[in-house]
Amino acid sequence: MAEDKVFSRSEVSLHTSKKDCWIVIHGKVYDVSNFIEDHPGGEEALYDAAAKGDATVDFEEVGHSSTAIAMLTSYLIGTLEGAGAGSSKTLEGNKLEKIGRGAGDKEKPSSAFIKLIPFLAIIVAFAAWFYLNKV
Repeated sequence: MAEDKVFSRSEVSLHTSKKDCWIVIHGKVYDVSNFIEDHPGGEEALYDAAAKGDATVDFEEVGHSSTAIAMLTSYLIGTLEGAGAGSSKTLEGNKLEKIGRGAGDKEKPSSAFIKLIPFLAIIVAFAAWFYLNKV
């Protein structure tokens, strides 16, 4: 099994290129080399995550969907040496834990979407103004 393979931090740090990119999330090591060009957040997000050595915080802050989390499991190649029991929490379990905390703890929407809201409001207002003045 992929989870049986253990990698040191120094070994993981050698894999930060476009053709060979590994990231660490919750103590698990993922080879995302084949996903770089398809990543919705852009290639740079994965390069930055690989360069940091541990992408757990970045991954959680973005608020990935359950589909994204399920996809990630297909890239699992092993675990990080010295990863404690707290790091071995599954991503899906961690997401469910957040949901169970209460209605006040909602996931943050994508920052790109938040930036688009005012722009979309202006477009709708302009379209309504144009339509009403044309009639």
